[in-house]
Amino acid sequence: MTDDLTFDWGGSPYTGINREWEPDWFLTDEQRDLQQQLIEVCEKVIRPNAIIGDRTGAYPQKSVEALAELGVLGAVVPKKYGGRGENNVGIMMLTETLARYGCPSTTVIYMMHMVALAGLVFRASGNPHIQDLISRIDSDCLVGTASYTDPETGGHFWYPKVSSATRVPQGWHVQKKAAWTTSCGYAKWYLTQTTSPDFTGDYSDLAVFLLYPDEVDAKTGQWDAMGMHANQSGPVEIDAVIPEDRIVGWPGDGAASNDEAIDPLAFVQYAGAYNGLAMGALDVGKQHATKRAHAQYGRTIADYLTVQDAFGEVLSNTLASRMYAYGFAKELDDRTNNGSWEMYETDPDARPRTTMTQWSLPAKVLATKAAWEATDKMLQVCGGRGYSKSSEIERLFRDGKAGWIMAPTNEVTRILVGKWALFGADAVDWWNQHVDEPALNNELGKLDVDGKRDLAARLLAEIAEDDAKRVAPTN
Repeated sequence: MTDDLTFDWGGSPYTGINREWEPDWFLTDEQRDLQQQLIEVCEKVIRPNAIIGDRTGAYPQKSVEALAELGVLGAVVPKKYGGRGENNVGIMMLTETLARYGCPSTTVIYMMHMVALAGLVFRASGNPHIQDLISRIDSDCLVGTASYTDPETGGHFWYPKVSSATRVPQGWHVQKKAAWTTSCGYAKWYLTQTTSPDFTGDYSDLAVFLLYPDEVDAKTGQWDAMGMHANQSGPVEIDAVIPEDRIVGWPGDGAASNDEAIDPLAFVQYAGAYNGLAMGALDVGKQHATKRAHAQYGRTIADYLTVQDAFGEVLSNTLASRMYAYGFAKELDDRTNNGSWEMYETDPDARPRTTMTQWSLPAKVLATKAAWEATDKMLQVCGGRGYSKSSEIERLFRDGKAGWIMAPTNEVTRILVGKWALFGADAVDWWNQHVDEPALNNELGKLDVDGKRDLAARLLAEIAEDDAKRVAPTN
C-alpha cells in the first residue's frame, strides 16, 4: 500500500473517506499489499456483482471465484496444506475490505465459509480426508458453509435441539434441521453440529460432521429478505449416513470446537463485516455530500454543519468499534502464536482462543450497531436520492440491519455480556443446565398444599421412571 491518502478506483482517485482514517499500523506490509489487491478485485468484479445480486438475488459465484483466484478463500488454512496461514488481524482486514469496497452479501458468504473452514482446520490433524479438502479450497474454489442454527432455539445456535447422530456400521447416521444456512444449495461442502452419538441429555455433549451436497437437502430459492439478497440463505435438512472419517474431531468435541474455532473467528468476522459496511456507508455518504450542491446557497451538502456533525459522530463511533475489533484480533494472535492452528496437532486440549470469549462478544455488538447507525445517518445525508433504489446507500441500509439480528442477536449477546459481568462466567449457562433457584422458590411459594402435593407426586413418578430406565437390562 502506498503512502497516498487515496487509491485508483476505475481510473480515478477513490472519493470515499481517505486513508488517513485507516488503522493500518495493525497490518504487515504483506497484508497491506493483499488489501490493495482485494480492493482491485472488488472494483472490477465484486462491487458490480453486488448490484446485480441485490436486484436479482443471483448467487455471486463470480465473486466467490475471484476470492479463490486471489488465494483468500482458504486464508486460514495453514501453509503446509497450501493456504495462506493468515492470522486474525489479516482475516479482520480481508472481511472488512470485502464488505466496504465489495459486497456485504458476499462478505456473509465469506464469513460463514471461513468459520466452517476454521472448524475443519481445528481438527485436521490425523484426518487425511479433511487435509485433502482444505488443501484444495482455493485451487478448486470449494466454498463451504456452517449449518448450525436450530429452528427450536433461534439465536442460541450452540444449542441443537432438533438433531442427532448415531454410530452405524458404515460410520455415522446424522440427522439435523437447520433454520437458515448461507450458500444453501451452492456450497460445495457443509459443516454441521448435532448432539453427540453418546448423548444422554447433556446438550453440551456435541459433535461436528462434514457433509457434501448429495447428503444435504438444501431448500434453495427460499431466500426473500429485506437485504443481503445474494447470500441465498435457506433451511437445510440432513438425514444421511456418512463415512467414519467425516466426524470432525470426535464424539463430544463439539463444544470445544465452538469455543476454540467457530466462535472466535465468527466474532472477528462479524466485526470486520459490519465495520466495513459502516465505512462503506460513510464512503457513499461523502461522495454524495461533496458533489451535491444547493444552487440557491452556493454550498455543497458537506458544507452544512449538521452534515459535518453527522459524519463526525458516525466516523468516531465506527473508528471506536474498529479499534476494539483490531485490538481483539491482535490479542488473539498474541495468544495463539500469530493465529496458528497447528498447536492442536500436539496439544488437542489447548484453549488459548477460548480465553478471549468475553472479549469477542462486544465486538459483534459494537460493529453491527455502528453499521446500523452509519447506514441510517448516511441515508439521511443522501436525502431523497438516497432513498431511491438507484443509490448504493439504500442497499447498504437494508444490508446493514442483518448483522444486528444474526445469531446471536445483539439482544442475546448483550444479555450474555451483562450476565457474565454481573455474576461471572458460570452464570451464562450456555446449555440451560443451572437451576434458577430464586425463580423456582418464588413459583413454589404460589402453590397451595394441594398444588404442592400434586407436584410432589409428579416428580416422584418421574424419578421412579428414570430409576427404572437405569436398571433396565440392555440387549
